[in-house]
Amino acid sequence: MDPSADEKPFHAWSWPVEQCLKEYSVKIDKGLSTYEVEKRLEKYGWNELQKERRKPLWLCVLEQFDDTLVKILLIAAFISFILAYLHGSEAGDSGLEVYVEPIVIILILVLNAIVGVWQENNAERALDALKEMQCDSCKVRRDGHLVPGLPAKELVPGDIVELRVGDKVPADMRVAALKTSTVRVEQSSLTGEAMPVLKGTDPIFLDDCELQAK
Repeated sequence: MDPSADEKPFHAWSWPVEQCLKEYSVKIDKGLSTYEVEKRLEKYGWNELQKERRKPLWLCVLEQFDDTLVKILLIAAFISFILAYLHGSEAGDSGLEVYVEPIVIILILVLNAIVGVWQENNAERALDALKEMQCDSCKVRRDGHLVPGLPAKELVPGDIVELRVGDKVPADMRVAALKTSTVRVEQSSLTGEAMPVLKGTDPIFLDDCELQAK
């Protein structure tokens, strides 16, 4: 969607349910038609996390040195090494103690690279864990009928999904209607919160609220 400059951008979490349904051209009791699903699937693609090839270790290490501050420190270490060499030659001292300063700088940069690679690997493992937790199937209303066991990756924007107790949430969704008095969602995999969080159909008008509240 490409709203014009004078139109309010569409954010499902900040719009009333009726306006969201109108924006997606869908009815709760009917769902999308097969034809519309095919069009949106072609436009938006599969509902799944993108798979990226892992970078080799040597490239991860090199990327840790692709930083302005790190480059400045490398230049400083090089200059310090030259000065230490010249000073040692003049004083007749060729021991390692004259190179303490450049060696310390290099060790700090190496340690920084090790920590950076370790953090990047942790982030990749966390992403892999999220992929493993993805929902495999869900119940979707299409052409006026409830389709059980639909592969979650085939969901498209505007799909009406029915959730029951114990179901995994298969995509970013807007709560459109409740068949119970309240609904709570366990989202510790995203936020670390141990207690289930209450969700509702009311729009959220705060632009600076947490992402999971949207």
